[in-house]
Amino acid sequence: MACRLRVDVRQAQRDAGLVGGVEGRLPGGAAPSYDVRSEAPREAETFGTMRSRLETTGLLDIADKLDAGIRLDLDDGTRLFACPDLLAVGWLANREREKRHAGQTFFNHNIRIEATNVCVASCLFCSFARLQPGDDGAYTLSLEEVWDKLRARQHQSITEVHVVNGLHPDLPFDYYLELLRGLKRIRPDVHLKCFTAVEIAFFADLYGRTDEQVLTELMAAGLDSLPGGGAEVFAERVRSKLCHDKCGTERYLDIHRTTHRLGMRSNVTMLYGHIETAEERVDHMLRARALQDETGGFQAFIPLAFHPDNNQMRKLPAPTAADTLRVHAVARLMLDNVPHIKAFWVATGVETAQTALWFGVDDLDGTVQEEQIYHMAGARTPAALTTDDISRLIRVAGREPVERDTLYNVVSMSA
Repeated sequence: MACRLRVDVRQAQRDAGLVGGVEGRLPGGAAPSYDVRSEAPREAETFGTMRSRLETTGLLDIADKLDAGIRLDLDDGTRLFACPDLLAVGWLANREREKRHAGQTFFNHNIRIEATNVCVASCLFCSFARLQPGDDGAYTLSLEEVWDKLRARQHQSITEVHVVNGLHPDLPFDYYLELLRGLKRIRPDVHLKCFTAVEIAFFADLYGRTDEQVLTELMAAGLDSLPGGGAEVFAERVRSKLCHDKCGTERYLDIHRTTHRLGMRSNVTMLYGHIETAEERVDHMLRARALQDETGGFQAFIPLAFHPDNNQMRKLPAPTAADTLRVHAVARLMLDNVPHIKAFWVATGVETAQTALWFGVDDLDGTVQEEQIYHMAGARTPAALTTDDISRLIRVAGREPVERDTLYNVVSMSA
């Protein structure tokens, strides 16, 4: 049944003009230029069909704005979420994706480490955190245990270590500094993408430093970039209900602003599929876009699917595959200045992540290898994928695998 579903999705994409296949690509493998006004004989029928379809669904003016290089606004974004024709939204997003990256899809060889799940924050959606060190399921790794996770993979060509933790009230700041130093001693060339803006704010408050002082000290110890976690939804209505006792929106954005000013890159996320509205989703994207206009430091936007198992929001349903595809597609259309839209396959599911490669997504994150936050919330995805696994998933979805490092330098092009 699953295989049949994937075939049907691909056929639907072809019917909608989303997928060109071999016959839809130019000599040399380049993607055709998707302009709804094109009269190129080979593409005229497809574009004519899509132009009529966009007009019927009320999206033709949005396509015209995209063609003219005019930015989409809040009203455009909410209309994209409301449009019943998901494939038309996907077609527009795929067109923007291919303008930037043609068929290339990026991934990296990374490992994820979550050193502690002890956390003073009481986010309703979180299945990972434990409020006290002695609570059932609480853990804190020793520094040697953290370092052993990298030592055990010395034979792997890992380019990134991604560290994210709970907000532990009792660990000294030196724990985090020495964590970074130790990882760099083991692999001096590895990129350390560690600690969300929420963690940076917590460190500053707990240890009596400014956010900038925390970042500067961490950089001196080996920090190379910041992940995007902790953004959740920027709207105050949502944050006040779901995560009232951790770093707020303005501080989150300001920490990323400071991060970029200090010369580091970062990502930005959005937790979707719970109590947020379409308008709040678009507002979130627009706030990220505004900071990107200012600093240019965001590399990727990463929608993160809400998972309801084992947390205080378990009565809510998880987002559907259709909603996941739409969120990624709208993100590509709204965030014209963010280079990459990433589908975190651990959260979306592998099959949906593959399909999202035709809905604006150009990055599948990486090998991950160890991940607990989503799996403790009920994720049924694998704990890890190999680089060969990811390359195959990309290739059979009709895209071109490109292994990258954290800063999107090409490591290898898969044949």
